[in-house]
Amino acid sequence: MIVLGLSSGTSVDAIDAAAADFHLGPDGVLRMRPLGHTEYEWPAALRERILKALPPAAVDMGEVTQLDTLIGQEFGKAGRQAVDDVAGGDVDLVASHGQTLYHWVVGARAHGSLQLGNAAWIAERTRRPVISDFRVADIAAGGQGAPLVSVLDALWLGRDPQSPDGAPAGLSAALNIGGIANVTLVGEVEAPVTGWDTGPGNCLVDLAAHALTGEPFDRDGVLGAAGTVDQVALRALLDDPYFAARAPKSTGRELFDATYVPRKLASVRPDLTGPDLVATLTELTAVTVVEGLLAVAGAQQGAADQRVRRVVVSGGGAHNPTLIARLRTHLPDGCELLTADQLGMPIDAKEAYLFALLGFLSAHGVAGTAQGAQRRRSTGARRAAVLGSLTPPTPLVWPASSGPIRRLVLANTPFGLAPMPKGTHR
Repeated sequence: MIVLGLSSGTSVDAIDAAAADFHLGPDGVLRMRPLGHTEYEWPAALRERILKALPPAAVDMGEVTQLDTLIGQEFGKAGRQAVDDVAGGDVDLVASHGQTLYHWVVGARAHGSLQLGNAAWIAERTRRPVISDFRVADIAAGGQGAPLVSVLDALWLGRDPQSPDGAPAGLSAALNIGGIANVTLVGEVEAPVTGWDTGPGNCLVDLAAHALTGEPFDRDGVLGAAGTVDQVALRALLDDPYFAARAPKSTGRELFDATYVPRKLASVRPDLTGPDLVATLTELTAVTVVEGLLAVAGAQQGAADQRVRRVVVSGGGAHNPTLIARLRTHLPDGCELLTADQLGMPIDAKEAYLFALLGFLSAHGVAGTAQGAQRRRSTGARRAAVLGSLTPPTPLVWPASSGPIRRLVLANTPFGLAPMPKGTHR
């Protein structure tokens, strides 16, 4: 089954598209053959409207309605082009995350999440069934609705103790650094996992860089490398209840918006700007990621080795060498830091491949969240939920899965064909 995943992150950088061919074997191993990925730029005027509608902005229902339509049309256009660009015209299903405008969290509980981009426009343009609106079913079951990537990380990075060439003993931390950073801690195959948003990823750095240079982000980490971390400002930024809250938890621009840094620094460093501000915000991301994952790993019980042995990085932040260097500085000795593409997953396409995977799972009646601790899901939900809504509402032709899915294996050859020796072609 070939699924096209469409996604746009909190940075509203572009619409990401990735297609994958899935084959589920009787052994519970799901083999995913990536077919390709690309991205499509948002029209400048529409991107500006989306950014202006993000928190803390107040928008009326007319603007919400128009954005839902315009975003859906743009996703439909991107999906139609991606069917040919990355899948050679052969796609069975489209899975669209849409564009998150608001993630409603009060205290430790998520109450709702709004992704715009009406699926009817995507189905009309691509002429394929579309599964969308992935977060709400998990929230209704008591979960955070985010991060949803834990299911991919658990299936992909789970350590098989029977395989001598698998992941190292201990925990793997899958770290995705988008506008918001999230982590999944993964141990053995089918063991409970924990996933949560650590806090700001690129979002605060992007705002500071844009104010200084007009660029949408700190290209190559140049500003962060040129500045000096202001420790007084850093302590003020770290003094936020979100960072001390227990996982699983989720957040977004609703908390870390354009007013966040000025408010937090108003009484201690109101004039902090330039490269020093960017360096301080880069350090904030690195510190909250590492302190968060080490705290969660240290709190877990029942396994012989709960030390974090490797961190696998994806997302736009993986391109920032200054941020990566700061992460290496804070990680404990013996913890390897590598990028997702070193393990076969393109760092810029992981989110789009995630939604392709979620589309496959939903089409086969399989829950879209991983097993968590204490009989809960990785998102904190009370029960496993099949995620998403189908457009048009007609029965899918794929049968429900008859057994559990234990692992996800990335394959680079068509199913049924053995890999060929290097230097040969098929």
